[in-house]
Amino acid sequence: MAARVWAVVFVALVGVHLVALLAGADDLATVSQWTLMPALAAVVATATRWPRGRVVTWTLVALGFSWLGDLLPSLVGEDTSFLVMVGCFLFAQLAYVVAFAPAARRSVLHTRRVLLIPYAVVLVGLIALCAPGAEALLVPVAVYGGVLVAMAVLATGLGRMAAVGGAVFLVSDSLIALEAFVPWWDLAGQDFWVMLTYTVGQGLLAAAVVRGNLTERRTPTPVRTNTQRPPVPDNVVAFV
Repeated sequence: MAARVWAVVFVALVGVHLVALLAGADDLATVSQWTLMPALAAVVATATRWPRGRVVTWTLVALGFSWLGDLLPSLVGEDTSFLVMVGCFLFAQLAYVVAFAPAARRSVLHTRRVLLIPYAVVLVGLIALCAPGAEALLVPVAVYGGVLVAMAVLATGLGRMAAVGGAVFLVSDSLIALEAFVPWWDLAGQDFWVMLTYTVGQGLLAAAVVRGNLTERRTPTPVRTNTQRPPVPDNVVAFV
């Protein structure tokens, strides 16, 4: 019940935030953005069962760094806000990589390597587009892009829902990079689309992690009780 309540809260907060962006209510948009990841983390924390294990634990760490990426840029100067945001989300992506790494053998890295081509094309294309405008930040941009794509690739090991979530999250961060480093980029409603893909991507990743945790914890473990009779030796059966 608690997880369902928090899920409703998260969806409601996302709705408020997106409407605020469309309405140009900047203060409401800023404050509502600070609440999104804590609400989603509460969903994960209340929906999963002990022992939570590595995937859930590191997903919560990733959501924590994502929250810092939403919060801290608003509290520092404009000159450093972008770098602070990128730094926080870099740690968030690294946390997701650690969380999803155990499922690497079920990801497209091992199952359908041909599907790595679209991810590689996105990474190379994004770096190529951002390179002229990134200048001294090109190396950090390339590193962040590589970690972001690694997260999306490894997310495929958790199933289709996580694969879609990782891809949508990749789109969100790509939109941010294009706006920051490509002079001719001009997408109508940029902030709305960034936050829509961001919240959908994070939500799908969280839902996949929760589903995986519940599936694993529901798997029955055979337990021998004292009422179970030991097998009868063949010689006894023959004697009888």
